[in-house]
Amino acid sequence: MARIAGVDLPQNKQIGIGLTYIHGIGRSRALRILSAASVSPAVKVREMSEDEAQRIRKVIQEEGRVEGDLRKEVAQNIKRLMEIGSYRGVRHRKGLPVRGQRSHTNSRTRKGPRKATIATKKKLTKK
Repeated sequence: MARIAGVDLPQNKQIGIGLTYIHGIGRSRALRILSAASVSPAVKVREMSEDEAQRIRKVIQEEGRVEGDLRKEVAQNIKRLMEIGSYRGVRHRKGLPVRGQRSHTNSRTRKGPRKATIATKKKLTKK
C-alpha cells in the first residue's frame, strides 16, 4: 500500500490519478510531480516500486505545502479575513457564499436546509 504525505493512495488507480487524493495536488500538479520524479503516470499504484514511491515523496517534500500544512494555512487566511472584518470575512462568519453568488434562492449547500417558517408549521399541524 502506497502511503504518500500521510494519505493511503487507492491501489487500483493510476498514479497520475491516485496523487490527486492528496489535498493540494490536482491533475496538473500530479503530472508535474511525476515528470520531476521520472515516473510514468500510467503505472498503477499497486505496481509501483518502493524506489518510485520514494522519489515521488522527495519531490512532494521539496515542492512544499500539501495536506495538513495547506489546510492550516487556508484556515489561518479565513480567520484573518474574519478578524479584520472584510466583506469576505463577514460572509465566512455568516456561512453564506463568499464569491458573489446569488443567495436569495440558491446556495442551499452553504446555508444548510431551509428553516421552516411559522406559517408552514401551522399548515403541517392542521392536517
